[in-house]
Amino acid sequence: MDMKKIGLICISIVLLFPESIAAKPVTKTGTTAAKFLAVGIGSRANGMGDAFVALANDGTAMYWNPAGIAQLDRMEVVSNYSQWLADINLMYFGLVLPFQQYGTFGINATHMGVGEMEVTTETNPEGTGEYFNSGSYAVGLSYGKVLTDRFSIGGNLKYINEYIMNSSAGSVALDIGTLFISPFWGIRFGASISNFGGKMQMTGEDLLVTKDIDETKYGNNESVNAYLATDRFDLPLLLRVGLSGDLGNANVMRATWAIDAIHPNDNTEYLNLGLELGMVNNLVVLRMGMKALFMDYRDENLSVGGGLNIPLANNLKFHVDYAYQSYLYLDQVHKYTLRIVF
Repeated sequence: MDMKKIGLICISIVLLFPESIAAKPVTKTGTTAAKFLAVGIGSRANGMGDAFVALANDGTAMYWNPAGIAQLDRMEVVSNYSQWLADINLMYFGLVLPFQQYGTFGINATHMGVGEMEVTTETNPEGTGEYFNSGSYAVGLSYGKVLTDRFSIGGNLKYINEYIMNSSAGSVALDIGTLFISPFWGIRFGASISNFGGKMQMTGEDLLVTKDIDETKYGNNESVNAYLATDRFDLPLLLRVGLSGDLGNANVMRATWAIDAIHPNDNTEYLNLGLELGMVNNLVVLRMGMKALFMDYRDENLSVGGGLNIPLANNLKFHVDYAYQSYLYLDQVHKYTLRIVF
């Protein structure tokens, strides 16, 4: 068979079966560390499908868009608890302190834990009687400043750590954001970059092992101390851009809409949509949203929620919120948030 016939056969195979020749796309899904940083904080935002970067007007703004805390004129404490997937608990605490012309400062802490687990080995698959803990946490300092009556900026510097038994990985990251209130119907534009920082690498006592450097030699030291080499993983970098606005009369019924476009470094781009209805001077609030629209292999479904805004004496206010997140294949998630405004 001459070369021309071989070439024609090869071209025919490519034209008839292109899917068998083309390389499969390589994705970065599941390749980042500290994935708990991508889990949305606050029942209000969660009930709106995590469409919150352009709204960001409570204490959870330190997570979504630090520029949002510059809009707050009163001290606020926020606490969030989530019954996450697979019996994982997610907790968040934040404190916001406005100082008028000096800007607004905040502190925040996030912890995700799976509880205590028993150590199992190949020789003791039912357990050794020892127990260990694993989890992740982040602590941060936030600052926001109003530059004009319509534009504000903010940042959140945080330390991140993930641990399991006697090993851990740590890194420092920065969140930055901007918030602009347009003159057109009060529509707000927000943008933020979250988790911009160094890579994480697991180190610790559990990586110390004994190794025979050359198993082909007899009589050498078979128990040389060695550390297992671990890879370095990126943080879940998120770019969020969003719009939000209000419709209706706040004293009768207010409708707040929001839409966010998100570009993660470990998945495809997607949209979040949210709606919030405030009734009876915002005493009762209902929410709904859709998350991760147009994402490949999307699992998130409809989210709903609600809350009560309870005014007390001396301008003290309690905000109690709840959100329910449904999934297509995984268990459902319940989230609870308490905010106190002084």
